[in-house]
Amino acid sequence: MTAPEEFPLSLRNVLNSFGLSRHTVLKLIELGFVAPVKADDNVWKFSFQDLVLLRSANELRAARIPTRQILKALRQLRASLPEDQPLQGMRITSEGDRVTVRFGDAHWEPRTGQFVLDLQIRSGESPLRFFPSKPGPSVGAVALDARFAEAEALEETAPRIAEALYRSILADDPTYAHAYLNLGFMLCESGVFDAAASLYEKGLRFCPDDPLMHFNLAVALEGVADVDGALASYEEALRLQPDLLDAHRNAALLYADSGRQQMAIRHFSAFRRLQAGKQTN
Repeated sequence: MTAPEEFPLSLRNVLNSFGLSRHTVLKLIELGFVAPVKADDNVWKFSFQDLVLLRSANELRAARIPTRQILKALRQLRASLPEDQPLQGMRITSEGDRVTVRFGDAHWEPRTGQFVLDLQIRSGESPLRFFPSKPGPSVGAVALDARFAEAEALEETAPRIAEALYRSILADDPTYAHAYLNLGFMLCESGVFDAAASLYEKGLRFCPDDPLMHFNLAVALEGVADVDGALASYEEALRLQPDLLDAHRNAALLYADSGRQQMAIRHFSAFRRLQAGKQTN
């Protein structure tokens, strides 16, 4: 039997942490993308590997891809694979309004079954040349996800090892957004706000459309008393994800502290409206 400490989080923990609906999580279990175990009290327990997948699903939701479209793509993926093919370790991502899947070096769209080429065409030269759109990982995605799960598990008990693991992930794949987010959070927790801000700024060069990266940068900039920089980052986070509740709240407080009452009222109003809507759902 699997050791309980390998499955530390309950379904309630997962719902609170990721903002996914119970329906979505249970569907992901049904499709085999996460494989929690049931504890003695009949409660689902999720592993750290499950959390990597659930975080990816939450990113798709943050990218405004409808839940129905996400689940449909996953059903099509499940149907296209052999029954004995494990689904853990696959990374679900978005390309514009499409749901795509990465596994190792493969990258394809479940809806069509077509592979996605990470290439751009550069014109003006003869002959045309193809070149990568962004730096790719030098290590396979499965290995990186396993290292990420290990780093998350060590954050509280061995933070220096966790930090080293996150930095090694970024050395191998500078586009790995979650490593920036977690490492930067650790730096902020340690009071090293300037280092966290620098890390997030580097991350945004590779992940410019990640609302949580802009939000976390704003928090770090607040820590170094860069009010204008923090407000600009909160506004950018909200441009990318208008329903980011904490960004409205933090921006409102910061605008109020700096005497800009109209902007404070605007964000407080948005915060209250979104909070009320969340409570009724």
